[in-house]
Amino acid sequence: MALSKWNIALMALSTGLIVANIYYAQPLLVLISREFGVAESNAGQITFFTQAGYAMGLLFCVPLGDKLERKKQILVMTGMAVCALFATALSQSIVMLKVMGFVIGFTSIVPQLILPMAATLAEPEKRGKVIGVVMSGLLIGILLSRTVSGVVGEHLGWRAMFWIAGGLSLVLMAVIVVSFPQSRPSFAGSYGQLMGSVLRLIKEQPLLREASLINACVFAVFGLFWTTSVFLLSAPPFNYTSDLIGLMGLAAATGALGAPLIGRIADRKNPRIAVGYGLIAMIVGFGLFWVFRTSIIGIVAGIVLLDLGLQGVHVSNQTRIYSLLPEARNRMNTVYMTVSFIGTSLGSGIGLWVWDIGKWGGVCIAGMALLLVAVGIYFGTYKRK
Repeated sequence: MALSKWNIALMALSTGLIVANIYYAQPLLVLISREFGVAESNAGQITFFTQAGYAMGLLFCVPLGDKLERKKQILVMTGMAVCALFATALSQSIVMLKVMGFVIGFTSIVPQLILPMAATLAEPEKRGKVIGVVMSGLLIGILLSRTVSGVVGEHLGWRAMFWIAGGLSLVLMAVIVVSFPQSRPSFAGSYGQLMGSVLRLIKEQPLLREASLINACVFAVFGLFWTTSVFLLSAPPFNYTSDLIGLMGLAAATGALGAPLIGRIADRKNPRIAVGYGLIAMIVGFGLFWVFRTSIIGIVAGIVLLDLGLQGVHVSNQTRIYSLLPEARNRMNTVYMTVSFIGTSLGSGIGLWVWDIGKWGGVCIAGMALLLVAVGIYFGTYKRK
């Protein structure tokens, strides 16, 4: 079945709404720390556990998309996410919030089932464009989730956000039942054989290893920045409330709108080139964070470059790996996204650590170091291409 524009739009909307579940907590960390009387860095661990849960969900559940009918799997995982979101809204301790954060992350892997479905059903000459459109939905969901969450948290309390998120996911299930196409699984072996084939892909596909490691670094920078920016903006000289902090997601969303354009470039030219440009944009963005740390204009400009650069790296790398083995796209995506979100969770953890040690200066140094590692991988593997 070929994808219509309506199918693609619904896939983009679905990825955005579901992935947002992972990020609602970030602008609410200060509110949560106050309610439970814990340090901001302690509350910030919710972000780490959520990202870790997402990485585990990617590793153990996404490969099943090559073995099971994807639409049914999407519905099951979304239903589990609804339960986790409602349980979060009812949590009575910081420990419970961390546990539920892990479960929300684990069950919110639906976008990584939708993306291989879209790549499989798209026409080969339009695959990069389709991936770009769906990725726009995903990244706009990530970024605007902070804006929505910040406003809701400031005016209705942090628990209200999770009640709303659970309700939205419940409505989304009905939309998926009616509108999503079905896709045939391509793997007939056991779950053990399926996971064994994932390990073989890592061993046999050098491009997959390169793309995954570069993405791990840039996702680590992404996690590091968004975890610690809450603390920067809530302190002098900004003193922003959670709703104003959430508005930073609007700036980031302007960068996310570049995904379809990047996808078209990847269709027409070597997508590896776009990866290099993306890394340059992210480095310049962190340079702005360092120089203009007390200027909201400088911070906003850095956010736009950071997220545009992330788009360039991520969409181009996904286009590259989806072109390798069509019958193993879910397993390819498993390796790629698991490594990427391990990077995100580590970046969040590193961010909390360097914030305690060196505040924003430490964050900027750590972010630049991670990007230089990505550049080293990029050029270190160039001669083998």
